[in-house]
Amino acid sequence: MEKTAKKKLIKVPHTYVILFSVIIIMSILTYVIPAGQFDRVQDPNTGRTVVDGNSFHYVDPNPIKPFEVIQAVPRGMEAAAQIIFFIFVVGGSFQIITATGTIEAGIGIMAKKLNGKEKLMIPIFMVIFGLGGATFGMAEETIVFVPIGIALARALGFDAITGTAMITLGAACGFNSGFMNPFTVGVAQGIAELPLFSGIGLRIVTFIVLLIITAIYLIRYAEKVKKDPSASVVAELEKEESGKRIDLSNVPEMNIRHKIILLTIVAGFAVIITGVFKYGWYIVEIGSTFLAMGIISGLIGGLGPSKIASEFVVGAKSIAFGALVVGVARGILIVMTDGLIIDTIVYGLANAIKALPKSLSVIGMYIVQVVINFFIPSGSGQASATMPIMVPLSDLLGITRQTAVMAFQFGDGFTNSIIPTSAALMGYLSMGNVPYEKWFKFIWPLMLILIGTGMVFLIIANAISYGPF
Repeated sequence: MEKTAKKKLIKVPHTYVILFSVIIIMSILTYVIPAGQFDRVQDPNTGRTVVDGNSFHYVDPNPIKPFEVIQAVPRGMEAAAQIIFFIFVVGGSFQIITATGTIEAGIGIMAKKLNGKEKLMIPIFMVIFGLGGATFGMAEETIVFVPIGIALARALGFDAITGTAMITLGAACGFNSGFMNPFTVGVAQGIAELPLFSGIGLRIVTFIVLLIITAIYLIRYAEKVKKDPSASVVAELEKEESGKRIDLSNVPEMNIRHKIILLTIVAGFAVIITGVFKYGWYIVEIGSTFLAMGIISGLIGGLGPSKIASEFVVGAKSIAFGALVVGVARGILIVMTDGLIIDTIVYGLANAIKALPKSLSVIGMYIVQVVINFFIPSGSGQASATMPIMVPLSDLLGITRQTAVMAFQFGDGFTNSIIPTSAALMGYLSMGNVPYEKWFKFIWPLMLILIGTGMVFLIIANAISYGPF
């Protein structure tokens, strides 16, 4: 009885409870932290609104009232509507494709080829998506690939965490190293007046190291799950989904319809990648392409219009929990923005670095960026808010601007895989039906390792006067 009582006492709260608790904490902080703002100006070169780093000033407080705390949830839903409905569209469209039997047949064949070499799947997927993260800042775009990764991982005896992680953490390794990421390194180097993508050599080394560390961590976890399914952090989910697992001993034959649908899917992803990379596509265009893929695949697969519609509803319904999490999490940012405390926090943290000994300044800069990322999870948004402060600060402290950019990119990147304010994280967890608290349990040791790795690279960068300046 005592053991049972203890287990109940340490039970992790529901995801919504965790997120709403953070909303309440942030609303209380609006009564404690002085309200302040930076002026925003339009960048004549890009037309984007950026922060004037020298313009911070205190303003009249706007503490969040109790009813406004409740309003933060529906307002968060409204602010994150694009991503929420994108998740519903992708989930529904993927269910249509699944109903044709194509995914089962295609993954079954792929899994059979990898049988006995299952571990190879993880680094292969990580490298592919890592290059996407490093070159065009792949983040939210990974959402559409998560269901396929999970289906393949399960077919090989792994779990939903493995399938989600090999895609999303692969992209994260590329995003974090950012050797050609225009949305983080590109923006930050522009503000720092550095040549675009300069210092690429050390960033490529960082990319390789991050991939190796993350792949080893994930392979060890996946092997443990394959040996003992109860070791999975989502063991309950795997039991619920066991009926959907692909049976490799009874893989359906790949018929001509399946082959045409596979070509449609490949063509669809090619269109999405081209659109993102060449034309700057985002949520609306990607979601529309995926919806078209689903409808076309359903018609080719012999599903009638009514069956396509009903399967779409089934798919959207299955991910409602996760999709709505994105809106609840956005409520945290709503409260901090309305309470006028985000800019005060950024300004205060930047000033705290000045008080550190010179040898620790670069680590202080990095830690400050890690903290700020919780409040400003957008890469380009964080660069615009912090780099105008960090650049003159790095000059003052004798740290190269290139090192300051690296401190920003690491601080912005690593924790995107764990903070609940990250729309990309909440998006791909919802696609995999992975509860946030379960993902947290899986990821936190890796997060500490990666943050520590970032410190090592920054110490090296500082020691070699990473430049050109």
